[in-house]
Amino acid sequence: MSIVFWVIKRDLLLAMRRKSDVLTTLFFFVIVTSLFPLGVGPEPQLLKAIGPGVLWVGALLATMLSLGRMFAADHADGTLEQMLICPESLSLIVLSKVVVHWLATGLPLVLMSPLLGLQFGIEGEALRVLTLSLLLGTPVLSLVGAIGASLTLGLRGGGVLVSLLVLPLYIPVLIFGAGAVDASTSGIGAQGHLSLLGALLVLALLATPKAVASALRISLE
Repeated sequence: MSIVFWVIKRDLLLAMRRKSDVLTTLFFFVIVTSLFPLGVGPEPQLLKAIGPGVLWVGALLATMLSLGRMFAADHADGTLEQMLICPESLSLIVLSKVVVHWLATGLPLVLMSPLLGLQFGIEGEALRVLTLSLLLGTPVLSLVGAIGASLTLGLRGGGVLVSLLVLPLYIPVLIFGAGAVDASTSGIGAQGHLSLLGALLVLALLATPKAVASALRISLE
């Protein structure tokens, strides 16, 4: 596991040196979610109804905005080629880089979501469910997005291609994430939706590192 800790430590250090990238993603999330109340009006019931979906769409778009940076720097300076030929498991290296991507992108979105949820009138149990659903769902967004980022590595217009590849795969996470808050608000209970998000997270953890490793080898050939 030493390679895992080494990659995580290295990428976190690089992320701290490029704080503007992290702040750009966070500001994008704040701006997108804050524009909706200005556009649809101040009606409390309407804002409360659309709030979970707006916050989830904002988190999804903010995550997708940062996918292109997951492997681009290592590809540009030749580090990625060295990772491919090292004796350690490439799947573990990929998983480490995805963990750093979530720590730098997904975790700040999760921490910011309760504050932004208040402007939509989301309170109490619904706000707790929203935060928990994002905590389970944003790692899935990073893991699935890594597949698109690896397949489009080095291609011109790769950002657009990433969007086309990963957006359909993000739909189940969006449905279960926003649906958990709606179920909690209506009194049905969010356990089913959260369990499905947890299952998606386990499935993504098991399947995506190997898929991304294979895609990276194909992209660098």
